[in-house]
Amino acid sequence: MADLKTHYMGIELKNPIIIGASNLVTDIDNLKKIEKAGAAAIVYKSLFEEQIQLEDLELHERKTEYSERNAEMINLYPMSISGTPDIREHLLALKNAKNSISIPLFASINAILNESWVEYAKKIEETGVDGFELNFYSLPEKNDDGFEDIENRQIQILRDVKSAVSIPVSVKLSSYYTNPLKHIYALEKAGADAFVLFNRLFQPDIDIYTEEHHFPYSLSNSEDNRLPLRFSGLLYGNVNGSVCANTGIMNGSDVIKMLLAGADCVQVVSTIYLNQIDVIKTMLAEITKWMDSKGYNSIDDFKGKLSKKNSENKLPYYRAQYMDFMMTTSQILKKYKIIN
Repeated sequence: MADLKTHYMGIELKNPIIIGASNLVTDIDNLKKIEKAGAAAIVYKSLFEEQIQLEDLELHERKTEYSERNAEMINLYPMSISGTPDIREHLLALKNAKNSISIPLFASINAILNESWVEYAKKIEETGVDGFELNFYSLPEKNDDGFEDIENRQIQILRDVKSAVSIPVSVKLSSYYTNPLKHIYALEKAGADAFVLFNRLFQPDIDIYTEEHHFPYSLSNSEDNRLPLRFSGLLYGNVNGSVCANTGIMNGSDVIKMLLAGADCVQVVSTIYLNQIDVIKTMLAEITKWMDSKGYNSIDDFKGKLSKKNSENKLPYYRAQYMDFMMTTSQILKKYKIIN
């Protein structure tokens, strides 16, 4: 029987399938079902400072709405609130989640203020979670932030968090960097224990009939996993930290591809929504069957076999544009069944 064990952030996992952060994992019954189905670890729903601040502001406004409405009212404007937003509810949920399962549970943080990252991390560590995932991304809101400012701030936040906690810390990145590899290497020097590639961000859409913005929830598909596959292959053998492929991991075959490229593990979410929790069992069975058919006893027997480091043909990692001999017009038409 194939051994599916792997390591992530120095923690041994019984297999390479981690359930990524989502609303699914906020339900204790779902957590237990996920563990029973065979998942190796779970990332709890992200703590978003922006959302907590908004909720605190709404609560504050409800409590103080009439506080100055009198004959001698001294202020026409709502009172401002200061201090770090209250995260006690999230901490309690994390602790309950950790106590309900035996597999590793990782916390996910998405803060705004530099000091919040550290304060949240210190409080979350007390819940007993096994590690952190720092969600790093920057939206192009203005043109006066240089890439050095954005990247240096993320590096400093990582350093500060690593100095404040004793459990391992991963960084979940978007692909929107001038040179993602350079930034990843800098983050590793700053102490990152793992890299999750890549964050799937919400993108706005426009309803042309109502002429309004809306934000459709778009689940990923297997076509979306090629970018994390490329970077897993580029990073294999070049970083000491773990590499976790994320986005478009829908079935056992997708997991195998990522491992062949060089990833240590994967995170899945969309396939759980689409195919229900028991898809984890199916994915594990597919991986095991493939390994047995190939004569592989462990993941280490084939991990990184098709990475840039180990591939005789480096072209897949050097080339990004279409090449005539790689994809002819007839091949494209046949792929999409336009011609036979």
